[in-house]
Amino acid sequence: MSSKTPFELMMTQAQEMAKAFAPALESFSPKGMEKLWPTMPKDMMEASFGKGLNENGLDAKTRLLLTLAGLTMQGAQAEAQIRLTVRHLGEAGATDEEIAESIAMMSMFAGIPAMTRAMEIARDVMEDTKDDET
Repeated sequence: MSSKTPFELMMTQAQEMAKAFAPALESFSPKGMEKLWPTMPKDMMEASFGKGLNENGLDAKTRLLLTLAGLTMQGAQAEAQIRLTVRHLGEAGATDEEIAESIAMMSMFAGIPAMTRAMEIARDVMEDTKDDET
């Protein structure tokens, strides 16, 4: 009898099936998918998501900080969406401190594990962004 859980057995079977269907999936990384979505320029974000919608409303940076807080509240499960939001926040003018503070505030509502995971993802994106700039 196997010492693996039913979930582990199912995942192993799914991986073998994916390899049989498309051998290239063996080296697939979802992290690479985010490179397909470019970072939107700040002016375009502002027109689409910021005061372009409502002159007296929230600017794009504030809307994105709220989006990041919401993604953290969901348990930081949507890694690709968090990564994309952090990239857009940098373009919208948010500092690393503002991003970290928005995530840290969610520890009171989403819990420490969700906050920690979101912070790890955000830190990784911020480091990647700094590497790209040099």
